[in-house]
Amino acid sequence: MQNQTKYKVELLEGRYILLDVTGEIVKKVPGKLYSQLKKKAVESNNSLEYTGTTWRQVSMTQYDKAVKEYKKEQNAQKGVPKEQQVIMNMIHSSYDLKPIGLKMNELKWKYLIRSAVRGKNIMMTGPAGCGKTMAAKALVNGLDRPDFYFNLGATQDPRSTLIGNVQFNKEDGTYFSESLFVKAIQTPNAVILMDELSRAHPDAWNILMTVLDQGQRYLRLDESQGQETITVAKGVTFIATANIGNEYTSTRVMDKALMDRFTIIEMDLLDKYEESELLQYMYPGVSSDQLDNVAEICSSTRIESQSETARVESGISTRTAVEVAGLLYDGFSLAEASEITIYPQYSKDGGVDSERTFVKQLVQKFCDDGTEEDLFNVDDLKEL
Repeated sequence: MQNQTKYKVELLEGRYILLDVTGEIVKKVPGKLYSQLKKKAVESNNSLEYTGTTWRQVSMTQYDKAVKEYKKEQNAQKGVPKEQQVIMNMIHSSYDLKPIGLKMNELKWKYLIRSAVRGKNIMMTGPAGCGKTMAAKALVNGLDRPDFYFNLGATQDPRSTLIGNVQFNKEDGTYFSESLFVKAIQTPNAVILMDELSRAHPDAWNILMTVLDQGQRYLRLDESQGQETITVAKGVTFIATANIGNEYTSTRVMDKALMDRFTIIEMDLLDKYEESELLQYMYPGVSSDQLDNVAEICSSTRIESQSETARVESGISTRTAVEVAGLLYDGFSLAEASEITIYPQYSKDGGVDSERTFVKQLVQKFCDDGTEEDLFNVDDLKEL
């Protein structure tokens, strides 16, 4: 159900209860909700919101708005065919299917689900390490549909991977062996994940043109003796991930005709609060202060990389932040974790003015090594 993240708190017979947007009492709340927070919400005349991982106070106006939107949805569904109502309800209640570890806003998640339900070709874009593949896999798990995975960026022979190849043995002689991809596209309602599409060979793009075209949806087996044509089964959804931009030197400029065959969903970089929340969810055994520091370092490099006088070309990805947190969990210090995972990503060219020196100075601000020397002022970044 849409907007089912806002709740009103009331005091009833000496205990605090939650009301959802329908006005019904919530018997089982998601996550951990402490009585003290419910009490504060009542005293402040606020409502509560569940973010997917934590509870927080929001204004009562937000709850009232959610109630109005719910009623508007209910009125809009009157006269809508029952089958369409089922689909709409499934889409707008799907945020509960999103794993807690995936940081993706509600609107984009619902759009992702809707695109899959409607059999759209979906392309997940965004910076490296921002969760594109994780989101695609979460979609597969949430829909509970047959799935197939192909890493096109690592494929050296696109025709063999996507179509098949001619083989020979003594018993059968020469024969054509179909690829797993051919089996995948013939599986009704399958979700086919094509990872690293932007790194694929152009031959792969050419093969996929007719497969992804909603007006064609077929694959010709050129190597087969009869040149058989395979039709894409009903309900098959294709999901691709792509890194698009000049900073990704191993990627290719993607064909415009191929891009037009996809619905594009752009993944967002996490801010430092979202990233810290994610790290604390993944590694609850690490102190929150340490994980806040990791998130602050990553956020600072991203802010710096976007400034007009940037001293680094790219920020630290969420994937790297998770790796650093994992090292902290395993007993490494922040300085040691940075030495292993962060510094190698930045050039040493330029000596004291190099990217690596900049990042080292930044990290040292958060290392408890006994020094009080102010090597770098992180607050300056916020003003850029």
